Amino acid sequence: MGSVYRARDLHFPNVVKLVAVKEMVNMAPDPLVRKTIVQNFEREANLLATLNHPSIPRIYDYFTEDDRSYLVLEFIHGKDMEAIINDTNGFLPEDQVLGWGISLCDVLTYLHGHKPDPIIFRDMKPSNVMINHNGDVVLVDFGIAKTFQSGIKGTMIGTEGYSPPEQYRGEATPLADIYSLGATMHHALTRRDPRLEPPFSFAERPIRRINPNVSPELELAINTSLQYNPSERFQNTNDMKEALMGVARKTGALSKITTALPAQSTAIKPLWSFKCEDEIRGTPALHQGTLFVGCYDNNLYAINAADGQFQWKYATDGGIVSRPAAYEGNIYFGSEDQRLHVVSIRSGKVVWTYYTDGKIRSSPRLAEGHSFIGSDDHYLHAVNLNTGRAAWKFEAADAVRSTPYVANELVYTGTESGDFYAVDFRGTMKWRFQAKRSITSSPTVKGQAVYFASLDGTLYALDSKNGWPLWRFRLGKGSISSPVIADDFIFLGAADGFMYCVDMRTSKEVWRFRTENQVSSSPIIYKDSLYFGSVDNTLYCLEYRSGRLRWKFETKGPITGSPLAFDDIVYIGSTDHHMYALLA
Repeated sequence: MGSVYRARDLHFPNVVKLVAVKEMVNMAPDPLVRKTIVQNFEREANLLATLNHPSIPRIYDYFTEDDRSYLVLEFIHGKDMEAIINDTNGFLPEDQVLGWGISLCDVLTYLHGHKPDPIIFRDMKPSNVMINHNGDVVLVDFGIAKTFQSGIKGTMIGTEGYSPPEQYRGEATPLADIYSLGATMHHALTRRDPRLEPPFSFAERPIRRINPNVSPELELAINTSLQYNPSERFQNTNDMKEALMGVARKTGALSKITTALPAQSTAIKPLWSFKCEDEIRGTPALHQGTLFVGCYDNNLYAINAADGQFQWKYATDGGIVSRPAAYEGNIYFGSEDQRLHVVSIRSGKVVWTYYTDGKIRSSPRLAEGHSFIGSDDHYLHAVNLNTGRAAWKFEAADAVRSTPYVANELVYTGTESGDFYAVDFRGTMKWRFQAKRSITSSPTVKGQAVYFASLDGTLYALDSKNGWPLWRFRLGKGSISSPVIADDFIFLGAADGFMYCVDMRTSKEVWRFRTENQVSSSPIIYKDSLYFGSVDNTLYCLEYRSGRLRWKFETKGPITGSPLAFDDIVYIGSTDHHMYALLA
């Protein structure tokens, strides 16, 4: 009845935005049938428009031209599961299929819990499951999905071999999707296409007889989903997912299938959490297996990064929002007690302290044998790492809460007056730029440009050698978030609640992602994901190229600090007094 094309969306002439265009050719001679076909096509469009899940393609548009109707959808880079099965020599690894099954349980749970009416997919099969270039599953082709109304029969529709017996009678409930998912996993593990076998004959083809590498636990879970009688199957997809997660834990596969973990915040479980005595507003640092984080209970904590066990704490006389930095066995950080503290990583004992005349909210930047750090005393301080004495102080126009950035033999930093400075290693100003409001955002440098945001609602790109503006990008509101760069994209959050992705070459917006409150947290990039916190209490994980939500984790307080990711674990502190470790 039609085709799917890869196309380019010309609404965005400065970037290559690929989309999938699904074309349906309506050749029915009966006018009433033709009208019904168009209505069904539009029903799929309207259904997709109500869905928001990382494993469901986003819909951008739909329209009809003569006898052809079109859906414009998110383009999924990858292959469908059927093609992967057919292209594989031998059997697919159990861990891989198990991960797909867990993810598909999550998206089915989302559909079955859809408000106001549950949605039954009705056509789960390998060719309708895309595996994108990240290894994540995406459910495609919602042409026969329908809202579920208890007790009402419908037309027999689906795919022979994957559909359960009750679906042949026009009865499609959430238990039908459970059966089809079991059939899909059976096909993936055995390479036996159920369309070529007698209907409902899975019991005659035991998985482990065909593929002895499959664990008995997984075979049992799949057999349960494939029971002829619906009452003998898992009674919901959450039960099936728990069974599959139990298999993963027992076989040791859980650590290998982190990409298959759910995109729903309710299902994310921290590896560990550590409770402090007050709010964590800043960003942690990691050094040789130890996590260091400051707290508003005036303590710097050293925590075992593997298990969250307390190692030591060091007390200051003020709250700590400064991000620690490690160098040659010592940890450096600022405190609102107006001091730069240097503490032994091994013992937690003070090595030396450096006094300023104002609270320190800036984080130290260690470079060229010095710690560069700003203070509310209006000075940028350069402190010798060996002696703990000031090499020089540069007087700014106002408090320096921006963390300095060192590049091109210059130190860059912003101030609360809106002045942005480039200072050389002797403490001499090379140039100054004036924004309209304060610059708390910390700068970053790439090539010949320095980037930072201001509370005036602007992301600035300046020539790093002379301070001339290269371009400006208008945000919805002001920002104290510090930008991060990946490929040719720059990312930062703003007080309007959005995370922005901007093309550095054109200064055009690529995408934006909405949270429920302002984004003070600075984002980080780890592998192909973007992580950041929001004042809506949530840590978000997005695919950084598309801005698509992968998962989110809710805490019990606003997140103002930035996450840290290392070795497939992401660490985040919250104002709910806890530090959390999560699978990245």
